[in-house]
Amino acid sequence: MFKIQTLNKIDPDGLGLFPLDKYEIASEIPNPDAVVLRSFNMHEMELPESLKAVARAGAGVNNIPIDKCTEKGVVVFNTPGANANGVKELVIAGLLLASRGIAEGISWAKTLVGKGEEVPSLIEQGKKNFAGQEIKGKTLAVIGLGAIGVLVANAAHTLGMKVIGYDPYMSVKQALQLSNQVKWVKGIQSLLSQADYVTLNIPLTPETKGYINKEKFGMMKKNVRILNFARGGLVDINDLKEAIASGKVASYVTDFPNEETLKMDKVIAIPHLGASTSESETNCAIMAVNQVKDFLEDGNIKNSVNFPEAQMERNGGARIIIANQNIPNMVSQISSVLASEGLNIDNMLNKKHENIAYNIIDVTRPEIDEGIKAKLKAIEGVFMVRVIQN
Repeated sequence: MFKIQTLNKIDPDGLGLFPLDKYEIASEIPNPDAVVLRSFNMHEMELPESLKAVARAGAGVNNIPIDKCTEKGVVVFNTPGANANGVKELVIAGLLLASRGIAEGISWAKTLVGKGEEVPSLIEQGKKNFAGQEIKGKTLAVIGLGAIGVLVANAAHTLGMKVIGYDPYMSVKQALQLSNQVKWVKGIQSLLSQADYVTLNIPLTPETKGYINKEKFGMMKKNVRILNFARGGLVDINDLKEAIASGKVASYVTDFPNEETLKMDKVIAIPHLGASTSESETNCAIMAVNQVKDFLEDGNIKNSVNFPEAQMERNGGARIIIANQNIPNMVSQISSVLASEGLNIDNMLNKKHENIAYNIIDVTRPEIDEGIKAKLKAIEGVFMVRVIQN
């Protein structure tokens, strides 16, 4: 029986995929095999020795201690693309909010409560203060052409915008989904110098923290409008404040407000609603649960942020899962241990991710005793061994 701990409310359509004859699911559960969460901050949490997997029902994983998990052989999953449409729709809404004075106009209109029959005439007099511009024909720069960025680029093109994209790490899969009408540029300066609007669709990492800063503001046109539905830390707030004061930035729309941005003029603060749709929550939960099930039951890995992709069909016998440091002579040492125990390898998969090697080994014997597991774990450089019995 596998034990699943939920650290947030997870959509029941996802949790319902865990068969109750194999899984026990609770928000408080001793010695969980896996954790499924959304926004819960795990950084101060003691990781139980039983933990094998953490699945984030969403794309960002900055609330999960990745390094600590990796050291303990815990596979961390996310769900890229599952909430992409929900975020895309809000980015498109952000384009309109940045352009038309909609949010400011609504707030002002509410101040007219109590004016009675004067309201219609006051509305007509005041609407000029909220005049904006249309997005058709304007240039949108899309930074990051992953699942969300591609959807945003394609939708903006459909709305009549000129779209240019930048992503030095764009996958073949995403490239095939990108409209051939979207222009792809290789340099960030070329991208920013053309943009009337800039949308950020990249993850927050130590390398991308403060990605939009004084230097990049200097590359932009005057009155540029910036949309950040990725992560707040991507924009240097002090440099943004200067860019707004100088007139370089006409509007900043963010789904990740903080104390500083809430106090700033020309900032439209949205309370992290990008993936807050019933469809996104369901899609993320279903993907997260399926990934956890596949890993716990068969050792397969898909959409992990700290382990390599590794998927292999079962061959009938027991399955041995081994994670080790990516150093020479590991496969031969593992094979030698199995051979010394009279175990014949039916099939084997070895995949690497940075300093980690991950092995899936199917053997003919239906069960593996603890002694063999202990010998494998004793190999220097091996930090995780699991046996999935037939």
